[in-house]
Amino acid sequence: MSGTVVAVSRSSGHAFSKPNQASIRLLAGLGVEGDAHAGVAVKHRSRVAQDPTQPNLRQVHLIHEELFTEVGAKGFTVTPGALGENVTTRGVDLLGLSAGTILRLGADAVVEVTGLRNPCGQINGLADGLLKELVIADAAGGVVRKGGVMSVVRAGGIVRPGDPITVIRPDGPHRPLERV
Repeated sequence: MSGTVVAVSRSSGHAFSKPNQASIRLLAGLGVEGDAHAGVAVKHRSRVAQDPTQPNLRQVHLIHEELFTEVGAKGFTVTPGALGENVTTRGVDLLGLSAGTILRLGADAVVEVTGLRNPCGQINGLADGLLKELVIADAAGGVVRKGGVMSVVRAGGIVRPGDPITVIRPDGPHRPLERV
């Protein structure tokens, strides 16, 4: 499986949305250079309040552009960076990946998928009712989170729109993604 980087975004503050950039630099073990969520320890404000020493499993947030089309069909306008992601992708089934999947972004950058983003009520600040489209129940009554995946940086590098994405699946059985 392979795909394409559609957009890259970062924000030095803890704003909900992140402005698009011409490129971002991923730093091994830290995240996106200049982004508020970069660091070895967790940076998400609610998680910092619980335990600021937790490892940062949310260094880079990726969302599939196909989600924007899906919610667009229901009347929502969502653009790259609006949901706070660092990398907007096309052509990769992010939500179907196994925990531990490696994504090569462009020539040098490598991230490891750690889990699902857990969409929160702030999403309704972007568009009233959007959260109900990103957190749904499946046929068995289980929770399905559609807000993208989180990852950690294994190898740094520059990532730009148009860069290829290469998916490297881990050995062993599929490990479903859980929220991180």
